[in-house]
Amino acid sequence: MKPAAFSYARPRDWPEALALIASGARAGSGTQSLGPLLNLRLAQPGTIADLRHLPDYAGVTRAGAVLRVGAGTTHAAIEDGAVPGRVGEIMASVARRIAYRPVRNRGTIGGSLAHADAAADWVAVLPALGGTAIALGPGGERRIALAGFVTGIFETALAPDELLRAVEVPVLPPTARWGHWKFCRKVGEFSKATACVLSVPGAAPRAVLGALDGPPLVIEDASALLADTEAEAARIVASFPELDDWRRAIALTALRRAVAAVKQP
Repeated sequence: MKPAAFSYARPRDWPEALALIASGARAGSGTQSLGPLLNLRLAQPGTIADLRHLPDYAGVTRAGAVLRVGAGTTHAAIEDGAVPGRVGEIMASVARRIAYRPVRNRGTIGGSLAHADAAADWVAVLPALGGTAIALGPGGERRIALAGFVTGIFETALAPDELLRAVEVPVLPPTARWGHWKFCRKVGEFSKATACVLSVPGAAPRAVLGALDGPPLVIEDASALLADTEAEAARIVASFPELDDWRRAIALTALRRAVAAVKQP
């Protein structure tokens, strides 16, 4: 199928972009998720507002202990080292396993978050890193903890008149330990279970279990998971009673392997 007819708009600045969204336009950037929806006519917007040329929509800056990643920054740019330091190492390792390189060349971190597919990578990884979404609306910027950003399948905490402008992630020390494991039936496919664990000296470890057909489960203090992985992983997975046995087994494996990666010497 081909998309239903739509108009194309290229806003020159953020106020113009917000005005287009307020008038009913659909935001677009890399369109790696929006494109298939258009082709299947599951989305039929009257206008698509191309955000790619907005000021500061892509790129990475540092202010003190926080890294700000523009929502329009591509997965490929992150894979290639756009984000500095230990956070950059972690994010690059995640980005290089997202889909395929042609998809990563166009797909953006903000587009992935705003699309809110439960199986997407950044939906689980950024809450584990303690990230914050920067939403822009008529009243200015609003900060939303990424631990609660995704509220359902394809649903987020963004208001209808807001755009995702950037993501902020705390700078991590070189000693930060990271574990990440996801199960895909083949390379490039969406995950069927994803687990992330972050351990920073002097702070409670954080864990996320995602890609289970709903918002990711964020565990702000995962000390029990690291102390008794088998028992705590079983308890965590039991909080998803709707899972089939095979998904339950994969989720348990994801948690075990993410913890093992953090503990490895």
